[in-house]
Amino acid sequence: MGAARITLHQPGRGDAAEYLAAVAASTELHHPWVFPADDQRRYLAYARTRRRNDQWGVLVRAVDDGRLVGVVNINNIVRGGFKSGALGYYAFAGGEGRGLMTDALRAVIDRAFDPFELDLHRLEANIQPANEASLRLVKGLGFRHEGFSPALLFIDGAWRDHERWAVTAEAWQAGEPG
Repeated sequence: MGAARITLHQPGRGDAAEYLAAVAASTELHHPWVFPADDQRRYLAYARTRRRNDQWGVLVRAVDDGRLVGVVNINNIVRGGFKSGALGYYAFAGGEGRGLMTDALRAVIDRAFDPFELDLHRLEANIQPANEASLRLVKGLGFRHEGFSPALLFIDGAWRDHERWAVTAEAWQAGEPG
């Protein structure tokens, strides 16, 4: 089970058409939480940023049918004494509710904390309070609730409140909350 149900790979030019079709089919699922790249220009810009030192991300595919089922990103990576990043993710329609994003996040978090991969110490997920599916996901993975940030991010035309959830490498490796 686990990672055997999904594969991860960095987004590339060849993924554009499938990604854009998945985004178009997922508008209702994503709104009002996330607004991913929805045209060729924005997708290619997104794919380029995933290769920067302060950004990292993968597309998630289901092994059983090869279908693109989601995206996981680590944004605003800071190295040095902080070794931290902001975790973001979204499923595509047809991929939600199957546990595939849980598998994907586990695999990404393992890579994030691996000293031979991203070598981070902490991941933080900022989630709008009404996004119950996302809150269940991070709670189930052992993230710790750290607080509430009013008007944290500008999304869908307004500044949105977010709950802050985080996990450290030590807690992840010990299987403990946060």
